[in-house]
Amino acid sequence: MFAMPPVTRALVIVNFALFLLEQVWGPFLLQHFALWPLASPYFAPWQLLSYAFLHDPTTLWHVLLNMFALFMFGRTLETYWGGRRFILYYLVCAGAAGLTQLVATHFSPEGGFTVGASGGVFGVLLAFAWYFPRQKLIVLPIPVPMPAWFVVTAYAVLELFFGVTGRWAGVAHFAHLGGMLGGILCILYWRARGRFSSPRPRRA
Repeated sequence: MFAMPPVTRALVIVNFALFLLEQVWGPFLLQHFALWPLASPYFAPWQLLSYAFLHDPTTLWHVLLNMFALFMFGRTLETYWGGRRFILYYLVCAGAAGLTQLVATHFSPEGGFTVGASGGVFGVLLAFAWYFPRQKLIVLPIPVPMPAWFVVTAYAVLELFFGVTGRWAGVAHFAHLGGMLGGILCILYWRARGRFSSPRPRRA
């Protein structure tokens, strides 16, 4: 029940390992591998992906919640798609989230860096709801099972609301939406090329 396929397991291990390294080499890793705004002298192209493997080194909850979501939903997608397709999809979502965040920070007075796997994770959530829309999920503290399509749609609406209004500062809401948008575009592209001829989805 709690087994993880190899790519999901590797992603979780790498993220936790880098979080531990941040406790020792945090300033160096953040300066070179977090995602900095385009106007920053610290910006580098590889940060569009590397930022997604770093987390806020001052709290365990950031990496813990992201990896828990990746564990819960990524293993189902990897089992359904296979490891190669899953890691490609995850990286596309993380990259799309990074690009979206660059645009958002360009119009923002805040010039800080961005870290976290949330963009890729939100893309995973989008794909899970796409292929398993009726799978029931419980989102605490609401003790009522809800279909995956509704939960993910509600998340997207909330992220858009918080991003536009500026509430819940310190969270890259537009990056989360960018990860979901990247996921949609990736799935539609694969479908258009006839690469999604898999059998009907199995329930998680």
